[in-house]
Amino acid sequence: MRLIIAEKPSLARAIAEALPASAQRRDGYIEAGDTIVSWCVGHLLEQAPPDAYDAAFKTWRRDHLPIVPQQWKLTPRPKARSQLGVLRGLIKRAASVVHAGDPDREGQLLVQEVIEHLGWKGAIARLLISDLNRPAVVRALSRIEDNTHYLPLYRAAETRARADWLYGINLTRAWTLIGRQAGHDGVLSIGRVQTPVLGLVVRRDEEIRDFTPYPFFVLWAQLAVASGQLRAWWVPGEGHRLDERGRLLDRQPADTLTERLQGAQGQLTNLDRRQRRQPPPLPYSLSALQVDAARRHGLSAKAVLDICQRLYERHQLITYPRSDCRYLPREHLKGMPQQLASACARDDVLSSWLANADMSLRSRAWDDTRVGAHHALSPTGKPFDPTRLTRQEADVYRLITRNVLAQFYPPLETCEVKAEFIILDERFRASGQEIIAPGWKPLFTTREETPPLPSLRQGESCRVLATEVEEKQTRPPEHFTDASLIKAMMNIARYVEDSEVRRTLRDTDGLGTEATRANIIETLIERCYLVRDGKSLRATQLGVALIQSVPPAVGRPERTALWEQRLEAIANQDNPAPFLDALVNDLHQLVAAADSQRLAQALSEARQHQAIPDATPRQRRRSTTSRRSSKAGNSSRTSSGTGSRKSRSGASSSAPRRRRRTTEES
Repeated sequence: MRLIIAEKPSLARAIAEALPASAQRRDGYIEAGDTIVSWCVGHLLEQAPPDAYDAAFKTWRRDHLPIVPQQWKLTPRPKARSQLGVLRGLIKRAASVVHAGDPDREGQLLVQEVIEHLGWKGAIARLLISDLNRPAVVRALSRIEDNTHYLPLYRAAETRARADWLYGINLTRAWTLIGRQAGHDGVLSIGRVQTPVLGLVVRRDEEIRDFTPYPFFVLWAQLAVASGQLRAWWVPGEGHRLDERGRLLDRQPADTLTERLQGAQGQLTNLDRRQRRQPPPLPYSLSALQVDAARRHGLSAKAVLDICQRLYERHQLITYPRSDCRYLPREHLKGMPQQLASACARDDVLSSWLANADMSLRSRAWDDTRVGAHHALSPTGKPFDPTRLTRQEADVYRLITRNVLAQFYPPLETCEVKAEFIILDERFRASGQEIIAPGWKPLFTTREETPPLPSLRQGESCRVLATEVEEKQTRPPEHFTDASLIKAMMNIARYVEDSEVRRTLRDTDGLGTEATRANIIETLIERCYLVRDGKSLRATQLGVALIQSVPPAVGRPERTALWEQRLEAIANQDNPAPFLDALVNDLHQLVAAADSQRLAQALSEARQHQAIPDATPRQRRRSTTSRRSSKAGNSSRTSSGTGSRKSRSGASSSAPRRRRRTTEES
């Protein structure tokens, strides 16, 4: 008997339906001839809690830290014991085993750790599926590989899980203990991803809070030229008081010049025309989709992730959604016209876009060299009926399909014009854009972002018709939203001060992964570190105090982004031991840096500062409920390390329990 173990039930069903034999549903598996397809339900196993290594670790004590297991242990998740039992019985009967986890680092870990935990000693095959559509699954079944090729990926995922455990358990315990001394009744969780993300928000809020606006002045002139009129802006010279962006800080020079400009003559001294061809935007990765869906439809990152999972699993309308890739395999190109015809047939908007598509075009999106474990999000070709989806599901589906349709549209062709005039020995500049061929642009917007200039000729004269001096105010940066925070996590190098590290980080995937970024935001909200203020995300008093109390490196992105580089090297067959050894050495220093007085001062200052919001009543109620329920039952099964801790009186008490998350979300 051949046993195929899928990552989730929906994938198992898709595999069983693609097998030649008819499928029969059983308790915990599907039987199709001599093949049995079973499944995991997310992680069936998790890193064992500290007290599994030593019962003394059930009590949270500073002198235990850092806790470093010598022989790592996994433990079944309580709700997964039944399915794990099914797999144990099946694997004893199996003649061969096929690993069918998702084609990424976490998918490799999730299934392989179960196979090893259940004691399978034989060879393991690897089935890679990123599209639940039947033809795609049939193709994948014909290309089963040897799982040994993916052992380095498994070691990288295993190392990531252990490193997250070490980092989260030890720092969470250290800061929770000093939090008790500082008067905070609750767990202060710290993680290698969530804490730097919180740091981004805290620093942005501080920048806004400390921002002092100042006025600056712009002078524009309405000019008459041979073919019409245009508006040009004065470029003040270095003899005036300017800020770092060249903005005029004194009004008097502008007022003086505007009095002289009435009816003045000038000349066009520099004319720059450049034609540009802009290819269509690439198909979406999950994070890119989350950014656009937040901007266009006001959806949170978590809502977009949940919608995509339903479109993938329940409706089977899109390919694997948790992808970090924006390119498509060339082999998909042949069948794409038929897939898009089916996908768009029942929707007026999509049908109108499809009608104008040219299926003979080939965009840069079709590039096998840029496709890794996953490819970009794409419609499967299953007919899309908007009446059977929620409005939000239909909106997200149209975005995904639109970006694939755009690959069959010609480039956007524009002519960008920059003109410089000299009037009374002063420079004035004007710019405009003319759309020569709209190409893919109508699928995204019909608005012209920059109006075109009238036809201009080098050296022609101009005359001033009107002028005005406008007073403007400098503006602080905007608070983070779901869209801008996801984008910041994707492009984390922009927030790094060290130029060498910044160059290095441009090649990494940023903070978190496609699968975890939305949950990181929601986790920070649940833990009362962030609060939603309309569409904005703001750090709470607790979030601000935590960032101010941890060592700077813990709250900044450099560490976790560089971790990803090390893990990538392990995935390319590097030895994981030096990475974990260096982390343990680092943890000794970080734990020693936990200072209750510094945390108490940070909490006090945050509470006194009226500009910093507190957690919402709902967040506080949830936190209080969580603390009460945890005191009824001692637990330490979390990625950041919960369990017992000493109360201020010195007695052992249970640490507040929080909802379990994967270690990568910590």
